[in-house]
Amino acid sequence: MNLSQYTKEFRYNLQLAYPVIIGMLGHTLIGIVDNIMVGKLGSTELAAVSLGNSMIFIAMSIGIGFSTALTPIVAEADSENDTTTMRAAFQHGLFLCTILGILLFGLVVLCEPIMELLHQPKDVIVLAKPYLNWVAFSLVPLIMYQGYKQFADGLSMTKYSMYAIVMANIIHVVINYWLIYGIWIFPKMGIIGAALGTVISRILMVTFMHFILLKQDKLKHYFKGFTFDSLKKSMLVKIINLGFPSAMQMLFEVVLFTAAIWLCGNIGKTSQAANQIALSLASMTFMFAMGLSVVSMIRVSNQRGLQDYKSLVVVARSIFLLAILIEIVFAILFVALHQFLPPLFLDMNDPMQLLDNQEVVTIAAKLLLVAAVFQISDGIQVVVLGALRGLQDVKIPMYITFVAYWVIGFPISYYLGEYTSLKAVGVWIGLLAGLSTAAIFLYIRFHLITKRLILGNNKIIHNDSIL
Repeated sequence: MNLSQYTKEFRYNLQLAYPVIIGMLGHTLIGIVDNIMVGKLGSTELAAVSLGNSMIFIAMSIGIGFSTALTPIVAEADSENDTTTMRAAFQHGLFLCTILGILLFGLVVLCEPIMELLHQPKDVIVLAKPYLNWVAFSLVPLIMYQGYKQFADGLSMTKYSMYAIVMANIIHVVINYWLIYGIWIFPKMGIIGAALGTVISRILMVTFMHFILLKQDKLKHYFKGFTFDSLKKSMLVKIINLGFPSAMQMLFEVVLFTAAIWLCGNIGKTSQAANQIALSLASMTFMFAMGLSVVSMIRVSNQRGLQDYKSLVVVARSIFLLAILIEIVFAILFVALHQFLPPLFLDMNDPMQLLDNQEVVTIAAKLLLVAAVFQISDGIQVVVLGALRGLQDVKIPMYITFVAYWVIGFPISYYLGEYTSLKAVGVWIGLLAGLSTAAIFLYIRFHLITKRLILGNNKIIHNDSIL
């Protein structure tokens, strides 16, 4: 293997990836800011936000996963200079994202009673319910934003979503500060203030994204001429056929991590709060791999449109290698800082909360050691999934992720968490098993597909040369 053929792609990969990574980090930071600010109120409030967000994350995973169908369609059409397909994909995709956002909002509100069935602490549920209802509404602008984002990503215009999310985070922090603690003329609203901060920032985010794309001269064409009569069944079906399995892939992983929240809640309030701290930090580093996954989807789609399958493999492997190197760095940092990071999420000077908070820190530090190990597996599986989406191969990966997370990962998490002394650490060992299984079998799938494409293309070239 000639390593230089892969490393020479690093620069362009990072140029495309860094705006996506910042945007992904922005999504995660909205949750982390809520956790840090609410954590100062107490471990009960932190656990309530964790419980409420666990249900939001499930719905969000469906919406974000579905919206990724737009990127490979647009990127492939872009490499073929097919503006008609790009315009149709954007308009049909945005329409479907809007409908899906409204449906997910309604679904989350209807599912609120599930919290009662999960055997969560009563005081946590009381606080979580009103928080959940408000944040559920923010799914509508969030999924609409994803429609704009995935379209721009497909055109390799990854910076605009970064601008939108940075703006949203600044506004979110300010509104949170005012409404959680009751600063200046604003009432002290606690975790409801955090929920309102999320809603307002996401409405402004999608508004900003709409106008910043509309102002680009080369994109104005794509905004014109939309009517309900112009919707075509063929394009709707194409997006749904790609979007539904992609949504399920993301859903299976997110629900596995959500189940970890519920399992830790069964163990106790401190385990649930510790899980939320470790999950917040692991999610933040995971966004780097998620950014590279988007780059993988874009670049593989471009090469697929050009039918240059040998270059496709080189590009994809360069992204896989880059993700592994970055995740190794984060794994080392988690090991080095596992005692230092958890106290940042809690008020360690509050004598009323001191015993609970000390227990939370002890558990979270152990979880970070497990998280350090699965950084690499998590990074591999998500960038390979991006490459497979770029190849528009989504159904078999859907089955692979289901088996990895729910036939292998969850049973291990459940057994070790409920029936051994490992408790929360055991739950996370199950997560590691599921992610590692997914990484191995998704890569095998990518290797088999690309090998078949290269052999098929070589046969066509050989036959043409004979003729």
